[in-house]
Amino acid sequence: MIDKSELIFGIRAVIEAIDAGKDIDRILIKRDLQGELTRELFAKLKGTQIPVQRVPIEKLNKITAKNHQGVVAFISAIAYQRTEDLVPTLFEEGKSPLFVMLDGVTDVRNFGAISRTCECAEVDAVIIPSHDSVSVNADAIKTSAGALLSLPVCRESNLTATIKYLKQCGFHIVGATEKGNYNYTKANYTDPVCIIMGAEDKGIPTEHLALCDEWIVIPQYGHIQSLNVSVAAGILIYEAVRQRHHFEE
Repeated sequence: MIDKSELIFGIRAVIEAIDAGKDIDRILIKRDLQGELTRELFAKLKGTQIPVQRVPIEKLNKITAKNHQGVVAFISAIAYQRTEDLVPTLFEEGKSPLFVMLDGVTDVRNFGAISRTCECAEVDAVIIPSHDSVSVNADAIKTSAGALLSLPVCRESNLTATIKYLKQCGFHIVGATEKGNYNYTKANYTDPVCIIMGAEDKGIPTEHLALCDEWIVIPQYGHIQSLNVSVAAGILIYEAVRQRHHFEE
């Protein structure tokens, strides 16, 4: 169920929200909407990280019965961060950052569960793409037990560029994949590291997998041969915690 307080509707109202610097999670625009105000809206959106989706009028009418003028914006529950802003700050604090990148994860419950684990393990940030991905909404916050209200979330329009930036900053990029070369416990998680988790059905995209420094796999011995992505993420995150905190084996 949609919380009406999370909505802004009407072209001018959405433009004003963008101008005011409101944190907008996504915008739905009527499929065939045109006109001067619509062009102004798209001009405002240019260069932002805000996902935009063209939808049929019926979908907008289901969201609100009020005069939406073909445009509905969802206000984000948090302020998204930028990876390029966060990394220098963490290095200045003397940290060896631990990031988790969710590359194509779309299930909000998995996102919430992973975020809860990240907060418990003191992961420094979760990185998600702007499009074809989960976002921070009320359901995600509830599933995360509130962790998403304190855990930094970076939303990026180009994950390829983000991965390359992290590598330039000295991050070790670890990709979790069934094509992995070796057991996940043999990877190095002690240096600045970003663990990439792909979509459950497709895994990490080939172009991103090619940028990883290590391909690791979690051994599975049953018949299903498929771990839930939130469970797999928890295993890898706590292997990083084990290595970083030198727990006794």
